[in-house]
Amino acid sequence: MAIAIILILIVIASVLFHILAPWHATPAASNWGSIDTTLFITLIISGIFFIAITVFMAVAVMRYRHKEGSRAAYQPENKKLETWLIIVTSVGIAAMLAPGLVVYSDFIRVPKNAYELEVVAQQWQWAFRFPGQDGKLGKSDIKFVDSTNPFGLDPKDPVGQDDVLVRNNEVRLPLDKPVKVLLRSKDVLHNFYVPQIRSKMDMVPGMVSYFWFTPTKVGKYEILCAEFCGVGHYNMRGQMIVEELGAFDRWLNSQPTFAQTLTNAAKPSRDSVLEKGRQLVEKYGCGACHSQDGSSSLGPGWKGLYGRTEQLVDGTSVQVDEAYLKESILDPMARLVQGYPPVMVTYTLNDEELGALVALIKSLGAAQQDNEPSPSDASGTGDDLATQGQRLAGSLGCLACHSVDGSKGIGPGLQGLYGKTETLADGTSIKVDDGYIKESVLNPGAKIVKGYAAVMPPLAPSDQELNALIAFIKSKANADADASKAEPGK
Repeated sequence: MAIAIILILIVIASVLFHILAPWHATPAASNWGSIDTTLFITLIISGIFFIAITVFMAVAVMRYRHKEGSRAAYQPENKKLETWLIIVTSVGIAAMLAPGLVVYSDFIRVPKNAYELEVVAQQWQWAFRFPGQDGKLGKSDIKFVDSTNPFGLDPKDPVGQDDVLVRNNEVRLPLDKPVKVLLRSKDVLHNFYVPQIRSKMDMVPGMVSYFWFTPTKVGKYEILCAEFCGVGHYNMRGQMIVEELGAFDRWLNSQPTFAQTLTNAAKPSRDSVLEKGRQLVEKYGCGACHSQDGSSSLGPGWKGLYGRTEQLVDGTSVQVDEAYLKESILDPMARLVQGYPPVMVTYTLNDEELGALVALIKSLGAAQQDNEPSPSDASGTGDDLATQGQRLAGSLGCLACHSVDGSKGIGPGLQGLYGKTETLADGTSIKVDDGYIKESVLNPGAKIVKGYAAVMPPLAPSDQELNALIAFIKSKANADADASKAEPGK
């Protein structure tokens, strides 16, 4: 009897909790109120079955409880009961499935006047793409993805040149305008979910899924990933802002197009010049005689060479500047450094190639001058390198785990990190410098900072990309120091 009473109380409490509970879904901010209706129908039908089954169990417990001398009747088959069970459960299941199938059919049947929005997911961040003036999105392919083209757009496709790229976690949409949402993932399974919009769809690598909706209320709504995608899953959040059409158009016009990002990436910078210098070194075999790491070789090493005073074989001395370097490349026998044999051949290079080689040697020299800024850094090229590093950190997904504003993340924050002494998981400490950062990128499991999980995957950036990342991290350290100096009493 006690069990039967408990079962009846569970039924009553469940019904009262549903009626009196203060927790309700937020009002829908799109045209998909029918999804709420479908969920309500499912709740009612499953609730009826729950009440019926639980009450039946209570009645069975009371009516067929054990009595002295009684014996239970054994009926292995009851055709009539089985028939009714099949009919009732089939009707119940069909009643729950039918509304969902109807709504889903509408969910993917996109109206002709809907404009397109592409959502790109990557551990653990969002990016967005709108069509340009032509109203069409350009072609994309995974083979085109790199640090300057994280969306993987085809650079030769004219349709995609005016596509508008939003490379952060905030996207805006115009009020009362239907939008077709195209979903793709660059790495693992994700799920695009905006609770108030009632939109939710899986994002499968190698596939493009889609649905549509019309935002009906102005406001700011949180974007969530509703599919476990790794240790940073909880932090994969974004913002969808719905606003009036005029405000949306102004925002959209302020975002860069794909053609503009290609132009910016192609602009000459210290980083691109250094890469050209490295290519020339490899092409002409300069590294066979001139080391870049300070080790001795057949010719003078380039590490710390620029700006240094060298003794020549004729007893005079010379300061290694641009003019001397260019002369030594074009006419290596003119002024030989003491202690090295006259074996270098003459090269015929144009001014651009000479400038790239000199810039590479200068960069190696600047690294040995007590961290003082080089002339190129003073002219602003260091900022260019840091900007490239920031773009690279975004495309590699670094900023999903490492914050740049001092807030706590999955990994150590970048603000004020460079030059700081960190305590490692094994109890030792280490100063965050160029060497430690490079090791942490290439082999993140080698030295784990205390308090953080060993979850970072190993990356394989080039030397150029490593230098850009380090420049970006350094810039956040400098920005933090500048801010401290600006505070009263500092």
